[in-house]
Amino acid sequence: MRIHLDTDLGSDPDDVAALTYLLGRPDVQLVGVTTVDDPGGQRAGYVSEVLHLAGRRDVPVAAGAEASLSTGRPSGRQFPGAPYWPAEVPPKPGPLSGALDLLSASVAAGAVVVGIGPATTLALLEQRSPGALAGTRVFLMGGFVEPPQPGLPQWGAEDDWNVTCDPVAATMVRSRAGRLTLVPLAVTAQVHLRERDLPRLRAAGALGRLMADQARAYRLDAGKAALAKGHPGLPDDLVNFHHDPLTAAVAAGWPGVTVHTSTLRPVAGDGAARLATTSFDDPARRLVDLVVSVDGPAFAEHWLRTVEALPRD
Repeated sequence: MRIHLDTDLGSDPDDVAALTYLLGRPDVQLVGVTTVDDPGGQRAGYVSEVLHLAGRRDVPVAAGAEASLSTGRPSGRQFPGAPYWPAEVPPKPGPLSGALDLLSASVAAGAVVVGIGPATTLALLEQRSPGALAGTRVFLMGGFVEPPQPGLPQWGAEDDWNVTCDPVAATMVRSRAGRLTLVPLAVTAQVHLRERDLPRLRAAGALGRLMADQARAYRLDAGKAALAKGHPGLPDDLVNFHHDPLTAAVAAGWPGVTVHTSTLRPVAGDGAARLATTSFDDPARRLVDLVVSVDGPAFAEHWLRTVEALPRD
């Protein structure tokens, strides 16, 4: 299976976890990586560093959209240095056309497109070449339909970062992708990286050590311990959520999820950020594949084993 990844890697650790997962899948050919919300190409530099640690010089990388179509500005999320990265990672800037050309080539090669950040770069391809995504399967992390289960953080539409960062782009991609799958927060809230997983990560080579270090730093910076204490549905040793790795796994065909094909519409008052299910068979509306449940513990183990299968340094 050919996959193209579009990512905002660099702000939190689960993008690295998703990229590493795809590198560890022997049945996946990662044909390209583009970035989004990437002023100056710093995220592209981080992607290149991850690929270097994995010994993968065959995967092309290009810096994509710098600013949101909705606001005209970057998100302002910071790029953390130490202890997230053991040494300074140089940026990899490039013209936007390079990213759009790479994405277009991946689509032409029959790749599935996996978006784990705002949809801006994908939308810019559609702006440049209307219909570019019309024959393509697109998997997006995000899309608020229902709140998470009781006991989990009750995130709302305003917490759906990948959409709220650029709702104009999200709407464009949702309306133009050939077939769209959404992996929403209500489901990704059920998949966890835990403190007990970190020794296995540390034993999994250079990339594993990087992810373990980033995860531990992020747990402190993002207050995950306090979040876990306040929500009985979370493990006591919560480190992070596998938002992006689960999305990558769904695209790669991991079977531990339930998918409903439904029709979705924006709810008045919240723009593109809030969606509601109208029916499962209404032919007048566009069908979307929506992930509605997951075997969280099974995915956590699957992700770890996939990472452990990568060549060691």
